[in-house]
Amino acid sequence: MREYLLSILVAALVAYLLTPIVRVFAVWFGAQAVPRERDVHVIPTPRLGGLAMFGGMVAALVVATGLPEMRKVLADGDINVTRALLLSGGLLVLIGIADDRWEVDALTKFAGQVAAAGIFIMQGIQIYVIPLPTGESLTLPPAYGVPLTVLVVVATINAVNFIDGLDGLAAGVVGIAALALFSYAYLLSREYGLSTLTAATLIAAMLFGMCLGFLPHNFSPAKIFMGDTGSMLIGLLLSASTIMLTGQFDPAILANGLFPFFVPLLLIPAVAAVPFIDMLLAVWRRTNQGRSPFAPDKQHLHHRLLELGHSTRRAVLIMYCWVGLLASGLVGLAVFDAAWVTVGITLVVAITGVLLMLMKPKRRPRRGVAPEPPPAGRSSRHRAGVP
Repeated sequence: MREYLLSILVAALVAYLLTPIVRVFAVWFGAQAVPRERDVHVIPTPRLGGLAMFGGMVAALVVATGLPEMRKVLADGDINVTRALLLSGGLLVLIGIADDRWEVDALTKFAGQVAAAGIFIMQGIQIYVIPLPTGESLTLPPAYGVPLTVLVVVATINAVNFIDGLDGLAAGVVGIAALALFSYAYLLSREYGLSTLTAATLIAAMLFGMCLGFLPHNFSPAKIFMGDTGSMLIGLLLSASTIMLTGQFDPAILANGLFPFFVPLLLIPAVAAVPFIDMLLAVWRRTNQGRSPFAPDKQHLHHRLLELGHSTRRAVLIMYCWVGLLASGLVGLAVFDAAWVTVGITLVVAITGVLLMLMKPKRRPRRGVAPEPPPAGRSSRHRAGVP
C-alpha cells in the first residue's frame, strides 16, 4: 500500500503545482475557451489543463520505477507499461494541445485514439480472455482481441470527453472511477492472498492522484479547463487499467461467482451511465424536433439542474453522488460477501444524493438587478423605528 500512496501523492502534488504554470502558458499560447450560448462559464477560460495532469503521470511513473518491486511490475515480461503510457499518452496530449488551440477535426482525433490503442497492443496491453457463464474463460485470438481492445480504448476516451460539460465534472467522475478500480483490485487481491502489486492497480492509483491534484483548480468556478488534452489522457489511463484488470483474477478462485470478473468492464459504463443517457435523450429530442442530432441546445441534464435553481457546484456534487453510488455498489458486490456492507454503503451515498437534490437552492439576485422597493407607506425608515 505504501507504494500506491506514494504514487497518488506524487501525481496529485505535481499536477496541483503545475496547473497554475500551465494556466499562464495557455493564456500566452491562446488556448482559451470562449463562452458560447450553451456554455455555463461566462468568461474566457484557459484550456490545456491536461498538460499538468500528464506531468503528474510522468512524475508518478518516475517514482514508481525507482521502487525495486514496482519496477519489476511495470516491465513484466512482454508488457512494458511505462513505455506504453508515455508513448500513447504523449501522442494524445500532442493532439489535444492542437485541438485546444486550433480545433482539430473529429477524424484526426479518432485516428490518434486508434493509434494510441495500437501502441497499447504493441506493448502487450490487450484483452486476452473473456469469462463465460459456465465459469470458464474464453481465450481471444488476436483477430478478436485486437479490435475489442481498440473499441474499449476509443469508447472510454470519448465517454470521458462527453462527460466534460461542467466545472470539475470529468475530473471528479474519472477520479471516482479510478478509486473504485483501485479498491476493487487491491481489496480483491488481499482477499484471495494474491500479490497486491500490479500495473493495473498502479495506473488506477496514478489516475486518482492526477484527478485529485487537478480538481481544486477545475472545480466551480474553474480557473482552467482540462480540454481535450486532459479528457483524452485520463480516458486513456482509465481504459488501460480496465483492460489490464480484465482477466487478472481467475473465476475459479472467486467466491462471488463470475460477477467480480466482469466488474472492470461494467464500471466504465456504470460511471458514464448518466451522461450517456443524457446523450441518448438529446439525440432523441433533437431528431424528434426535426433537427440534427449534433445540434447544440441547453436542455442537457446539467442545464436542467441549473434551471431548477441548483448552483454549478451542487449540480456537480449531485452527479458525483450518483456515480459514487453505482461505483461503490459494483465494488461492494464484487469484494464483500456480506450483503449488508454493500447495502449500507449504497444507502449512504443514495441518501446523500437525494438530500442534495431536495435541498432548496438559495436564490441570489442577478447582477445589475436592483432589489425590490418596500411597499408604499412602509419605508425602511419606518420599519426601523426612525421618525
